[in-house]
Amino acid sequence: MQSTQRQEYVEFVTAVTPKLRRTAYLLTGGDAHRADDVVQQTLTRLYVKWDRARAADDVAAYVHRMLVNAFRQERRSRWFGVQLFARAPEAGQRGAPPTDAVVDAVAVRTALAAVPAGQRVVLVLRFYADLTVEQTAEVLGCSTGNVKSQSARGLAALRRQLPLTDPTEVNR
Repeated sequence: MQSTQRQEYVEFVTAVTPKLRRTAYLLTGGDAHRADDVVQQTLTRLYVKWDRARAADDVAAYVHRMLVNAFRQERRSRWFGVQLFARAPEAGQRGAPPTDAVVDAVAVRTALAAVPAGQRVVLVLRFYADLTVEQTAEVLGCSTGNVKSQSARGLAALRRQLPLTDPTEVNR
């Protein structure tokens, strides 16, 4: 890789890594370590394929597709589901109690983790990564109709998981 291409790669990765990490975090159901692994695998593959990626019409969509593929491959790996400990270590005492915004964010992440993986991928790409229906379909390699139906089903599943703040908001 030439030095100018390497510089382009470094600038792109520096700009996009925080968003990729947050997207991977949501895809993995809130597992920060798995999310970091998926992002690292994606960025490593991106380095190798940088010539092809930078020639793409939408580099961000191309990289999101790579991220989703890395996530799917990681789930198919024989190491997926291997646990080193019988239970997670106890969390230490924290400082101030969480704010309502933090509680809401945790509730949404927990509910999102309970949504089926295929629907979760569509929801994360559409509403978190802010991709259009067409971009999401391109990233996932499916039709726009499939993205729309998976979005509707995923949102319905997410609504079932989230507690209602106002009992009169049944069909929101």
